Amino acid sequence: MTISFIRRLLLFLVLCLAQALVLGRIQLFGCASPLLYVYFTIIFQRGHPRWSILLWSFALGLTVDMFSNTPGVAAASMTLIGFLQPYLIELFLPRDAEADIPSSAKSLGIGRFACLAGLLTLAYSLVFFALESFSFFNWLYWLQCSLGSALLTFLLIMTIESLRVKS
Repeated sequence: MTISFIRRLLLFLVLCLAQALVLGRIQLFGCASPLLYVYFTIIFQRGHPRWSILLWSFALGLTVDMFSNTPGVAAASMTLIGFLQPYLIELFLPRDAEADIPSSAKSLGIGRFACLAGLLTLAYSLVFFALESFSFFNWLYWLQCSLGSALLTFLLIMTIESLRVKS
């Protein structure tokens, strides 16, 4: 086993435990919940095999679904984000960038990483809450939950990245 696989597996476990034990119980203003496990898919490096990103994302979503009693919602949403991530990271990298550049604020720059993280987090939140409610009857509540959770998750991701840049 390689060091990168072990690190990824440890991050997988830490994010699952954090979501199941702490973050899953937080709900601000009755609608905004932190969905920090999206960070796992955002930080895949450029050139990582797409099948691997999809498999890791699906496994993380399925694990979160088991702990949070949302059957298939997180798995489907994470798989979509795993599909979008390789394409979106290409938009924020220069053409002459290395083939295996990591997706972080240090390598991409804080602005580009913020755009990438913001887009993926927003897409995840919109799909997650649309699948969870499975109805647009109360679309204002759906929008509040989606935007509130995306903003809260984005702030947590940027906090973690600012700590990673300093170290």
